[in-house]
Amino acid sequence: MDRIPTVDLSPFLNCNEVDSDDDQLLAQRKKIKEVINEACSEFGFFQILNHGIPTSLMSQTLDLSKTFFNYPDEEKLKCSLAPLPVGYNRQASPHTGQNEYLLFSPRFGFPAIYPDTPAGFREVSEDIFSHLKKTGLVVERILNECFNLPPNFLHEYNPDRTHDAMMHRSYQPTTDIENNGLYSHQDPNYFTFVFQDKVGGLEVLKDDTWIPVIPSEGCIIVNIGDVLQVLSNNKYKSAIHRVVRPIAPRQSHHSVVYFYDINGDKWVEPLPQFTKKIDEKPKYKGFYYKDYTALRVKNAQRSSSEDVIRITHYALPD
Repeated sequence: MDRIPTVDLSPFLNCNEVDSDDDQLLAQRKKIKEVINEACSEFGFFQILNHGIPTSLMSQTLDLSKTFFNYPDEEKLKCSLAPLPVGYNRQASPHTGQNEYLLFSPRFGFPAIYPDTPAGFREVSEDIFSHLKKTGLVVERILNECFNLPPNFLHEYNPDRTHDAMMHRSYQPTTDIENNGLYSHQDPNYFTFVFQDKVGGLEVLKDDTWIPVIPSEGCIIVNIGDVLQVLSNNKYKSAIHRVVRPIAPRQSHHSVVYFYDINGDKWVEPLPQFTKKIDEKPKYKGFYYKDYTALRVKNAQRSSSEDVIRITHYALPD
């Protein structure tokens, strides 16, 4: 497997009791889960199609996002809510990358963050957020089955969706001296959805090689986060990834990112299904999720991206 696999999610949509008697449907789901299982073990990334989110809505979201980021700085800064971790902000250094973003979470509300213009920005953002949340629930259920966990285990472990967040992101055109859009990192959460414009730039590290995630219309990228890597005791991989700005042609790149997150008070440690029950030693010590994210934020403020805390901070010796 040398490229990020894409799976058709339609066999898992609109599930009902009759589905369990449909042998063809069950066979389709089994094959999809096999592909996802391998992708999460090898890459920590896969892509989904026919996920129930209209392609037109995805395109409209990206178009409105691009319009907003083309506004003058004084307009965009009206959406800055510092020191809150939401609203408009930018990264502009050789270490973090060259990008700007608009971030929100239901905990902080929509109206206080989103701009009045372009027209429809807030409404479309609320709509795409709702769709991504529903798709997240489907993916969560599929991953639960891939892990052979009890029904609804992952959902019951963290049913609170108010900690999810969505980000509009824009990457400036490359320059003669650098093309770093977003430094290499792992996501701390459950999993993340990304859809990007045709410019692309997202890359995944596998076996010391950066593999580009080629943009495809209607595709949503799924990447596994640190929480699932720990819960599965390294069965699944939270992959290191980055965004590079294309050298030619020099143009901006836009994406929308949805973080399927967990409550900060949740205790995270390898599940017994992947340790005691199969006679495997835990590869991580347990921690509160809020402590881990606080460490990441603190270290991200340092001058070098190499100082960033990763999930290996909690790794146990072999």
